[in-house]
Amino acid sequence: MIVSPSPKGGRGGKARRVLPWLRWGTVALLASLLLLDLVFPLPLPTTRDTSIVVSARDGSPLRAFADAQGIWRYPTTPERVSPLYVQALLAYEDRWFWKHPGINPVALLRAGGQVLGNRRIVSGGSTLTMQVARILDPGLRGARTRTPLGKLRQVLRALQLEAHLSKREILTLYLERAPFGGTIEGVEAASWAYLGKPAARLSHAEAALLAVLPQAPSRLRPDRSPDAARNARDKLLARMASSGTWTQAQVEDARIEGVVSRRLRPPMDAALLAQRLRTAYPKAERIASTLDASLQRTLEERVSTYFSDLPPRTSAALLVLDNATLEARAYVGSVAFGDKLRLGHVDMVQAWRSPGSTLKPFLYGMALDAGMIHSESLLVDAPQSFGGYRPSNFDAAFNGPVGAATALRLSLNVPAVDLLERVGPARFAARLEHAGITLKFPRGASPNLSMILGGTGARLEDLVGAFAALHRDGIAGRVRYSPADPRIERRLLSPGAAWIVREVMAANPRPGEGEGTFDTGRRPRVAWKTGTSYGYRDAWAIGGTPRYTVGVWVGRPDGTPMPGQYGAVTALPLLFEVVDSLPRQPGDAGRVPRPASVVETDICWPLGIAADAQPAALCQKRMQAWVLDGAIPPTFAERDARLWNAGIERVQVDARSGRRLSADCAFPHDARAMEIARWPALASPWLPAAWRDASRLPPLADDCSDDGRDAGTALRIEGLNDGATLVSPPGGDGGVRLSLRALGGEGRVQWLLDGRWIGETHGGRSLVHVFDTPGTHELTALADSGAWHGIRFSMLAPAR
Repeated sequence: MIVSPSPKGGRGGKARRVLPWLRWGTVALLASLLLLDLVFPLPLPTTRDTSIVVSARDGSPLRAFADAQGIWRYPTTPERVSPLYVQALLAYEDRWFWKHPGINPVALLRAGGQVLGNRRIVSGGSTLTMQVARILDPGLRGARTRTPLGKLRQVLRALQLEAHLSKREILTLYLERAPFGGTIEGVEAASWAYLGKPAARLSHAEAALLAVLPQAPSRLRPDRSPDAARNARDKLLARMASSGTWTQAQVEDARIEGVVSRRLRPPMDAALLAQRLRTAYPKAERIASTLDASLQRTLEERVSTYFSDLPPRTSAALLVLDNATLEARAYVGSVAFGDKLRLGHVDMVQAWRSPGSTLKPFLYGMALDAGMIHSESLLVDAPQSFGGYRPSNFDAAFNGPVGAATALRLSLNVPAVDLLERVGPARFAARLEHAGITLKFPRGASPNLSMILGGTGARLEDLVGAFAALHRDGIAGRVRYSPADPRIERRLLSPGAAWIVREVMAANPRPGEGEGTFDTGRRPRVAWKTGTSYGYRDAWAIGGTPRYTVGVWVGRPDGTPMPGQYGAVTALPLLFEVVDSLPRQPGDAGRVPRPASVVETDICWPLGIAADAQPAALCQKRMQAWVLDGAIPPTFAERDARLWNAGIERVQVDARSGRRLSADCAFPHDARAMEIARWPALASPWLPAAWRDASRLPPLADDCSDDGRDAGTALRIEGLNDGATLVSPPGGDGGVRLSLRALGGEGRVQWLLDGRWIGETHGGRSLVHVFDTPGTHELTALADSGAWHGIRFSMLAPAR
């Protein structure tokens, strides 16, 4: 039987007729999707609007800054998150994530059938891509995705995401934006907020907990509902075991872990430095700092506890520097960030404050480099006038003749001002600025002698960078707070001068400790210096070891005084606590090898030169000194031309009587030359009688005319006799009031009681003073000419 073909083509004709419609239908569908994509573009973030995170050197966040909506969202990537979390997430949310085109038809049909059969949602059909679509599209939030139209929109958005982004990019969006309760979004922020650790170090139990939390962030928050959170976590753990993703043993161990409830708060460590880095790097999402996270948290707590009992409005700052890299390891800008009473928002690490005496080590180092002094050069700590500027010491006491090393260790003011005048204030300031210590002077003022005692402004970070030079062969540097910060270094001192200054300061025992008092062999040797500004406004302690330099400042940000608070009492104990808690290496407690430019040499006072370069008779005190580049300068000449010159004075004396001869004598004498080692005139009141006698010129022969060498040497106290005993009037506790005069002095006269300054007179004017301290005392009148007179007296306690 022969069947003739249908005139219209039968099935083949129908196929031919349908095929064009399919083609055009597909084209139309694609065109429609393309048009929809153009009309309704993906609401992708135009910028990475995550929180700005400042992290420690190990990557842990120190402080995070919320975005414009107040959301805490930390930048991350799948590679930064623990693989355990990714495994738990995909097993819980979307096992076919890497294979489907954005939607899972099977899951959608199953979910739809369950809704029809049970008239409620039994399981969701959303893929991870669909959840990202809901997170990104504001029109899909709330209950809108539960409607058919909403679900369709979510499906279209998911397909749109898959068309524009890679699977890794979609996963990254989820990791950064999934809701975790409150203002916390993203797994990294959630991990730090709830668990206090990075998402890269999650355990099996923690990974499961964070994987289930976004499904019901309000109901499952572990800080509010730990039991509900644990139940949801354990269900996922069971699924991980049944799927074979994790072993049964791993799951059983994970079940044992409790859900720890912790206070939900963003990290707030090194808050002031983080704020500073955010300003310095405004376009960065994640800013790496150089800080050690553990050390930072420890020292913040220590500073807060240490200064908790200080008066109101008092703050403090602490900076720890790694000498090798110039990187900050800890940065505490205030006692408590956000404490309004202590002005905790003011960063005192970079505030301008009076440096007190903290610049003195650099002055002595520069004088060493200039060949002006060695470590035991003879300086005089006595009342002196420097063009009308008359400094005194912190305790108002004077010490007379001192070596340069002692003057630096005791932070004596007069020797420092004397040395600065010889170095030159402008030269000193220029050298410091070249090395990175910019000083701030009052408007219209220029470098002057007061700067060495704190009469200028400096910043803690600059001082710490400069003090590091003592452990870096004299090279100072700018403190680096981020690995991106440039390394800026400048020479401040020669290696030899830096070594000598460091050794001098490191030889200073800690307060309350003497040589051999404690077993300090295991503790690092610290080269330290304190400082206190005028009026007790700033208390400083800066010191270092070969590995670290530490700076501490204490004061009030508003500049008001803190009576009784000064460097050695307020700041120094914390400095030693910090240094002793820093990581150590073998050799930290020993001495740094001495540079070849430094040698140890015996010198003699009062001349100050090498012992083997002078007759033994002129060597009244022998000592060992560190000498730089072979320079052994003599004791400074007197500043006042009216005084004799310290050094060797040559005179002619009668060979028989030993009396001094002048150029005009009535009778001939058998003369011989005599050399006398003279001490500085202003040191005389403090010298032992034997040294004073050895330095005194022989009396003039009776037949010789005055040669002028005895001028200005006579001074006598009137109003109190040597060896007198003072007694308070019966029934009185007010002491004894005396009026004293210094006869023989035409100029200024300084009055000292037991080495402490009590007043000043001019010419023959009287000093009125009340003596009220029982015991034996020494009263000294010292003229600018070097003339002086001292008497001893006793004061009896008042009768009761």
